[in-house]
Amino acid sequence: MKKIIIRICAVLVLLVVIGLVVVFFSLNSIVKKAVETIGPKMTQVDVTLGAADISPFSGSGKLSKLIVGNPQGYTTPFAMKMDSIKVSVQLGSVTKDVIVVNEINVQAPEITFDGSLSGNNLSKLQENLNSSSAASTSAPSNTVQTPSGPKQEKKLIVKDLVVQNAKVHLNLTVPGLGKSISATVPIPDIHLQNVGTAQGGVTPEQLCEELMKQVQSESLAAAKDAATSALKGLGDIGQKGASALTNATKGIGNLFKKN
Repeated sequence: MKKIIIRICAVLVLLVVIGLVVVFFSLNSIVKKAVETIGPKMTQVDVTLGAADISPFSGSGKLSKLIVGNPQGYTTPFAMKMDSIKVSVQLGSVTKDVIVVNEINVQAPEITFDGSLSGNNLSKLQENLNSSSAASTSAPSNTVQTPSGPKQEKKLIVKDLVVQNAKVHLNLTVPGLGKSISATVPIPDIHLQNVGTAQGGVTPEQLCEELMKQVQSESLAAAKDAATSALKGLGDIGQKGASALTNATKGIGNLFKKN
């Protein structure tokens, strides 16, 4: 009887070890699935990830080919495309309620500013994230029911978040001119530090919302400058066109102020 119990225990230990190995070496596919499952829920658009290469031993790695689609009604291929994202997580925090992320470094992302004077895709994405963030902070959706009772949703503290060498593709429709304004312009680097520290952690939705505010602000400023320059460079456009030009220039300025 004793030998049988020992053998059963040995088999159970072996199964646990095998399970841990499977989880460790399936980490990249788990991360990819999580991004492509949670991302659309937060943004309400398609989100795809080409690959994840995360070390389960160091907590550091890289995400490749992250693409955020456009809200319904916008026809450009994507809202944001990020070819390379470096990440580093404190492994000791992974099992805790607040996960500490040492670094998120996004290199050379491409952002599409698509729309008109009445609205644009980035503002719509921001609205989606705002509604998702508000829902995540409500009591029913901020907890996960477990056999032992409700469990608080994981939160994040991000020590260093950098977006470098980003560029904005402008696709702005201006009523009255009969044409769209297209341009590609760089935007200043974005650097956020200690996000969530003061609050004891933020939800993934709140982190995305905070970053999106910065992206939207810088993209809108770049779009305003590029569009204004393009409008001024149209040359002889006649009286009707001149009136449209004046209204469009004012409209772009008002759009910038509203955001």
